[in-house]
Amino acid sequence: MKEPSAAVGASPVPAFLMKLWAQVEDPSTSDVITWSVNGENFCILDEQRFSKEILPKYFKHNNLSSFIRQLNMYGFRKLMSLESGLVKSDRGSYIEFQHPFFKRGKADLLENIKRKMSSVKSEDSHLTQEELQKVVMELQDLKDVQSNMDAKLENMRRENKALWKEVSFLRKRHNQQQRLLSKVLQFILSLMSGNIVMAPKRKRYFSTTTSLASVVCIFL
Repeated sequence: MKEPSAAVGASPVPAFLMKLWAQVEDPSTSDVITWSVNGENFCILDEQRFSKEILPKYFKHNNLSSFIRQLNMYGFRKLMSLESGLVKSDRGSYIEFQHPFFKRGKADLLENIKRKMSSVKSEDSHLTQEELQKVVMELQDLKDVQSNMDAKLENMRRENKALWKEVSFLRKRHNQQQRLLSKVLQFILSLMSGNIVMAPKRKRYFSTTTSLASVVCIFL
């Protein structure tokens, strides 16, 4: 039986496909992985043994899900129905995969199996000059808006600082006026009660009709 080579013609066969072919062709593990009866597909008959015994021999892991993802990347399709005619054993269910270029006895077809490439074109991932210029302009606009906001905030901070100074000054003046009015009131009350006597030589009392302005001047 023809074995696949690292390079068939001008197209090299990926290592994954060569290892897969070797697994399916190995008669010593045909109770774990093998061809379907018609040779159109291959089947994994025992998932647990395949993960523990087969995968580590060919790959650096024993992850069946990772192996299946690799199959999908190369275009293999998992069959949902049992179409191969393989007799179901007492082991239970098995999984079967199909690819139009992976068939028993046709190793020369392996070179036609290609790894799926991203559908996104490389040029789509790059900005055009016009788009780049637009982004730069938008960033500059945002920078200008930010600078304007910073200036407004700084102006508000200065105004707030000046306002607090004015409030502090007014509060101080208010307290001074309160103390002055308190003294004036106490003085007036003392006059009204006759407790304050002016200079002894003149022996004259302030009358209660003394103007408030004159009294206030005494404390200024």
